[in-house]
Amino acid sequence: MNRGRARTVAALVALFLLVVGFFLTSTPASAADDENPYRISGNVQLDGEPLAGVVLTVDGPGGLQEVETDENGQWRIGVPERGEVYIVTLDENTLPEGIAVVDEASEQPNVREVEMGQGGRATVNFFIGEGERNVTSFFDQFVQRIVQGVSFGLMLALAAVGLTLVYGTTGISNFAHGEMVTFGAVAALMLVGPASLALPVWLGYPLAVLLSAGLGLVLDAILWRPLRRRRVGVVQLMIVSIGLSLAMRYLYQFFIGGGTEQLPGASAEKIPLFGAVQLSVIDLVSLGISIIVIIAFALWLTRSRIGKATRAISDNPSLAAASGIDVDFVVRVVWIVAGALAGLAGILYAYYRPGIRWDMGAQILLLMFAAVVLGGLGTAYGALVGALIVGILVEASSLWIPADLKYASALFILIVILLFRPQGILGRRERIG
Repeated sequence: MNRGRARTVAALVALFLLVVGFFLTSTPASAADDENPYRISGNVQLDGEPLAGVVLTVDGPGGLQEVETDENGQWRIGVPERGEVYIVTLDENTLPEGIAVVDEASEQPNVREVEMGQGGRATVNFFIGEGERNVTSFFDQFVQRIVQGVSFGLMLALAAVGLTLVYGTTGISNFAHGEMVTFGAVAALMLVGPASLALPVWLGYPLAVLLSAGLGLVLDAILWRPLRRRRVGVVQLMIVSIGLSLAMRYLYQFFIGGGTEQLPGASAEKIPLFGAVQLSVIDLVSLGISIIVIIAFALWLTRSRIGKATRAISDNPSLAAASGIDVDFVVRVVWIVAGALAGLAGILYAYYRPGIRWDMGAQILLLMFAAVVLGGLGTAYGALVGALIVGILVEASSLWIPADLKYASALFILIVILLFRPQGILGRRERIG
């Protein structure tokens, strides 16, 4: 396959990911309302006249959502949880010139906190009039998004590294990896949640990661190893992984329902760090854990005997087996490591969203594949670089495009880069055929 044809194939694959990602990330309003049964609504008016096209964001369990007022100045948005605090922010840049939100009793009049009561309905109105706007500068917003993007990228890297390790050693494009991420969050909920075992966090979360590692071992033992021994083709293995993904996803829904559950401390207050950057204690701990685990993984991959064997199998499985490396044993270890990393990523993602849903892993599956392909298929360090790029692009892009479409932006950039470098950033150029 020549270089031009490789670029075309890579671009077509990335275009497919973009189209699928667009339909997965841009949910129609009616579908979102069915998914989130509770409502926050309000009016934006000036002297009794409705203001259309004013943008508001709602942040809380379920993640950041964006809504725009209609021709009557009314807006509404679905949220997943009762008894939780949501932060509603009116974007004053979308108000007419010389008009601002007026409230002398508040330092940030365009920001409201509302608690969703047991009735499942809440109303937030803003007082509009002439005054000075409380607008955060574009630079401060950009810095905040970059910090959030690095945090998201490191969390995504934990999952993407496991995905690329499995691909490098077995050739499997594991579409069930998103469900392995979900498993870590669900296991943590079962262990530390108030309606379950209610273990302390310092004990429950490591146990959840161990259970996730066990899931990787079990899946390899009962499914992937028998299929490898039967020499099942790569395409058939990919189809099996898609079926496994669907089965696990709806199994989660059966046990935890279709709502959103929260881990302890998910609604921690933000702490000002520098400039406009604000992070909670949970965010700082997540950053620290991600960095420590990634460094430990890099040392394991480059210094340990099994890590070196893993790299040898990724380069050439036949030559590694001929050199005396126990390929089956190393692949088994890879599945354990991939499961543990995916489980840890699931716990961190449950705090980042925030919240646990039965389909949370599927929401970032395409981003994991984008990170892996962008960095270079089968390369662990490439997955890390790709995940950081994807994380920053996803967060920064919401400054220019609607928040509902921010995941699609990373897939678009993937197409552009693969047009010029089909093998990925750290991948090696190969000639096939």
